[in-house]
Amino acid sequence: MTEPSSFPVPDLADVLAARQRIAPYLRPTSLYRYPALDATAGTQVWVKHENHQPVGAFKVRGGVNLVSQLTADERGRGVAAASTGNHGQSVAYAANLFGVRAVIYVPEQANPVKVESMRGLGAEVILHGADFDEARGYCEKQAIEHGYRYIHSGNEPALIAGVGTCALEIIEARPDTEVIVVPVGGGSGAAAACVVAKAVRPAIEVIGVQSEAAPAAYRSWQAGTLVEAANSTFAEGLATGTAFELPQRILRESLDDFVLVSEEELKSATRLMIEKTRNLVEPAGAASLAAVLSAPARFASRNVAIVCSGGNLSPAQLNSLFP
Repeated sequence: MTEPSSFPVPDLADVLAARQRIAPYLRPTSLYRYPALDATAGTQVWVKHENHQPVGAFKVRGGVNLVSQLTADERGRGVAAASTGNHGQSVAYAANLFGVRAVIYVPEQANPVKVESMRGLGAEVILHGADFDEARGYCEKQAIEHGYRYIHSGNEPALIAGVGTCALEIIEARPDTEVIVVPVGGGSGAAAACVVAKAVRPAIEVIGVQSEAAPAAYRSWQAGTLVEAANSTFAEGLATGTAFELPQRILRESLDDFVLVSEEELKSATRLMIEKTRNLVEPAGAASLAAVLSAPARFASRNVAIVCSGGNLSPAQLNSLFP
């Protein structure tokens, strides 16, 4: 495995290069306002619809950027990744595009919608462990044993550069954006937004949001070092019990603020997003809205962009939100 000290921080030039690589495969996603959502939030809220991506989540940007750059040797060995679903879909989608074998390790109770998607894209999906961190540990051992090119969900500069194209599209579409709010699991999305926003206009405020039931990234950012924390959130896109070195290095340097929201706030925001935007949204994808609604005075009269990071909601999850 690569040592943390060797992870270079991507810059705006890397994001611009990533945009060229992914352009043949991924179109820019919509940035929409909804009057009903504005009225509820008390400000102009622009929703960046990453749930409109081919796999229903933002991470596919990074997957295509990374896999497109693999060496012939790496492509021949195949790739492996651990995921609660969206990172795995990203790797599976990109591997399918470029004819690379992909093996994805997921927790035993992984979202069935995401598992079906990965398998449909041709990936071998192996269920292991009670949560993401157990699946990740097993994946790393298997990658060494079988010689796969392991694709970490956070400590990959090419993933962060690819994901940075999302923030680039926000600012290009709405140059008057004042705040970008990004859900945080491992932190690649928020780190990527920081790379772009601070290079284009440092005054743009970037805020990360995580569930208080899985606050490892939040606590690591506060402490200035990597720490573990309990992980019991129902939002699998936010469900990690540990933080990652490369995203945290970027967040410590550039993130303006980091907030926690409750599980009930996540559920309420998910219902609201579905009702007001008429989009299928997973709980992690509604986390940014939950953050805005938790502190309306902070965002009042500002141009706010919220990243709807994914829409891979299972039927069971949907039923639990609307009993």
